[in-house]
Amino acid sequence: MLPLQKIDQEAKLTSAIKYIQDNASKEIDIQKFEESCGVGIVVSDDQIDEVVNTVLNENKDEILSLRYNFNFGPLIGQAKNLLKWADTRKVKETLDARILTLLGPKTKEDMEKPKKKIISDEQAKVSKPLKNEIKQNGPLNIGKPIALTMAEFLKTVNFHKPGENFKTDGYVICSKTHQLLEEHLKLTKGKIRTRFPPEPNGILHIGHAKAININFGYAKAHDGICILRYDDTNPEKEEEKFFVGIKDMVEWLGYKPAKITHSSDYFDQLYDWAIQLILKNAAYVCHQKPEDVRGYDPPPSPWRERPVEESLKLFQLMKMGYFDEGEATLRLKVTLEEGKVDPVAYRIKYVSHHRTKDKWCIYPTYDYTHCLCDSIEHITHSLCTKEFQNRRSSYYWLCNSLEIYCPVQWEYGRLNMLYAVVSKRKIAKLIDSGFVRDWDDPRLFTLTALRRRGFPPEAINNFCATLGLTGAQIAIHPDALEAAVRDVLNVTATRVMVVLEPLRIEILNFPFSSTHNVTVPNIPGIEEKGTHSVPFDKTIWIESSDFREQEEKGYRRLTNTQAVGLRHAGFILKVESIVRKNTGEIEHLNALIEPVTEENKPKAFIHWVSNPVSCEVCLYEKLFLHENPEDSVAVPGGFLSDINPNSMKTLPNALADVTVSNAKPYQKYQFERVGFFSVDPDSSPSRIVFNRTVGLKEDKGKI
Repeated sequence: MLPLQKIDQEAKLTSAIKYIQDNASKEIDIQKFEESCGVGIVVSDDQIDEVVNTVLNENKDEILSLRYNFNFGPLIGQAKNLLKWADTRKVKETLDARILTLLGPKTKEDMEKPKKKIISDEQAKVSKPLKNEIKQNGPLNIGKPIALTMAEFLKTVNFHKPGENFKTDGYVICSKTHQLLEEHLKLTKGKIRTRFPPEPNGILHIGHAKAININFGYAKAHDGICILRYDDTNPEKEEEKFFVGIKDMVEWLGYKPAKITHSSDYFDQLYDWAIQLILKNAAYVCHQKPEDVRGYDPPPSPWRERPVEESLKLFQLMKMGYFDEGEATLRLKVTLEEGKVDPVAYRIKYVSHHRTKDKWCIYPTYDYTHCLCDSIEHITHSLCTKEFQNRRSSYYWLCNSLEIYCPVQWEYGRLNMLYAVVSKRKIAKLIDSGFVRDWDDPRLFTLTALRRRGFPPEAINNFCATLGLTGAQIAIHPDALEAAVRDVLNVTATRVMVVLEPLRIEILNFPFSSTHNVTVPNIPGIEEKGTHSVPFDKTIWIESSDFREQEEKGYRRLTNTQAVGLRHAGFILKVESIVRKNTGEIEHLNALIEPVTEENKPKAFIHWVSNPVSCEVCLYEKLFLHENPEDSVAVPGGFLSDINPNSMKTLPNALADVTVSNAKPYQKYQFERVGFFSVDPDSSPSRIVFNRTVGLKEDKGKI
């Protein structure tokens, strides 16, 4: 009886029927039958993910060029060829998700049908020779699209011109609008003005990198200015290290603020405007408790219609410290888009401020402060993430109620990263629980962590440029960011040879009387990057994984019976004998070398070191096991239960060629055949520590 109950896919059933038809005249071999139709084979989501990424990477250049006009259908077939028993539906879902990660949501241009290309007679004449050349030598690098920088991309964005605020959708025009815009243009001389307004209560993360690039990039693209403004209205959570850290990260990404300001610079003006709003009966003092007004559909305030004089006196008493915290607030008489009624403008906090000290015990909220500071600084474009769209009405209402210049608020989609948490509170939990070392642990997606891991700032900026300015909130797979990093490091990181888990080899027939110097290109294919020399001596070390005692099918490196080439040295290596310890473990290999010739070419070349420098190497993987560690369905135990136990591996006995002996913190290298690495800032002259930045694209499946 055939085990048909084990066949759990239509594709497996089709293969089973074909096998029976092809072998109808023979006795059925159950084992061969099961092998032919995939009985017992279960394809995991991780396997599908890896194969889909492989297929996408092979077609990446053409996909980026054609975007959604690329024919993605055949890619499913390619993936299925590599992973025969994968569920086609899951392959398509994974492919769709990765395409969205790579290209972002469809733009207006993507929705248009591509125009037919008209080929001239002259072009037609050369098409056949071109085809022949491509057939012989592979695709040509002609007309390959070059990725735009953030500044170049933002030149194409269709925002309003300075002074033309009134032309944007939703902008509220009042009787003084045109007069205020004329005064604004005289003050700004028609220049673009943006601002980056972070709260100084934590470390910036990858989402902030997008905001930095958009605000500073838009100003740079149009010869304008961008202000770094600290939104320091919550003194109990603000620390000096955060102020310093924010400025450092902005400058690390390559931007210089036109000036640095603080919301607290304007506390006196903000207070005076609050008085004006009370006098206009546009704000009132309320005594509802914070817990009473949280959530949806809270009860209306019984103090909403209290007399202006009473609210004015109570607000002044709030400033003088007559109320306890939470006993009174100043609220605005406006309803937000989301239905929230009367947002709080001022609350009481008996906390010393890092700049104003104990001058104030009432502090303005974001809803109140943000738009008014934008007005004071004559910001032309208030660029913010989509979650602030529901505050746009209060933004325009406040400026117009006070009859002051009103900027335009533009929203764009927030950037989220899969396999990550960026919440300051959750990162603090990771640190306190000992899962990561600090805010700059290379497994996190804070900007300080990415710098420590070795991500070049220009790669982060290029990555942000690919995301565009769509309003959709997007969650990006780390692979997309790593691809941008790899693109930069491929042409900037010096190549060196480093052995992570060394195996010693003694060359019995070393042909030189002393140490021989071997010349190695710093970056192959880029002559102007120069070369460096590494010593080659009778004792060398190779990766222990580059030797196997028993030859295996498909294994191309060193075995007892198979020689292997030594990169850059011009020799092939053959095992003469194995020297073992008392335990039976390999102590070292004795070997012979021969020059590489046309007739004596090895199947593969491996890296090696001689007279090496000792170093420590840290290998990093994703910190979390699931794409969304905060998903209560996928991770019912909470994000702390989703930690990848193999997220960091330390190799304390790695050996590097002497090129790295004077390496400086954050210096970038490509370890040949291994990946890209960066010098950890805690390194010392006596102990260099490297962090793996990203692996090589061709690593997967390499043997």
